[in-house]
Amino acid sequence: MEPVSLGVPEPILDSLPGDDDARTDMREAVAGWERRLNGAIEAAEDDGEAAGDVVDALERFENRMERFDEFVPELRAWGQSPIYAIAWRNLYAELIAQLYDHDELGPALDRERNQRLVEDGIRFGGR
Repeated sequence: MEPVSLGVPEPILDSLPGDDDARTDMREAVAGWERRLNGAIEAAEDDGEAAGDVVDALERFENRMERFDEFVPELRAWGQSPIYAIAWRNLYAELIAQLYDHDELGPALDRERNQRLVEDGIRFGGR
């Protein structure tokens, strides 16, 4: 499986108030995720194992995206700006889309997720 390439979309960076630290944090976080994912892909014995590692990361991204989404109304209720929570939520959504946009990775992710659904259904149904 080919290595993945991830980046922070400019519109997300542009949405942040003049805070260079937040922009740097996002860029560093994405570079770290890219390194970890590529390391897992390289260490995997086959494409199925590599897809499983990427799906694990996708699930973490989805959980974080949901958590930041939940922060938005709470921050507004407290009279605080939710711009950072919105930016991080949008970043996770973009990273998920970027992973699915990779030619051979997208179909492999779908297969892995479908396989996990079937395994969970069998495990839960067999009790």
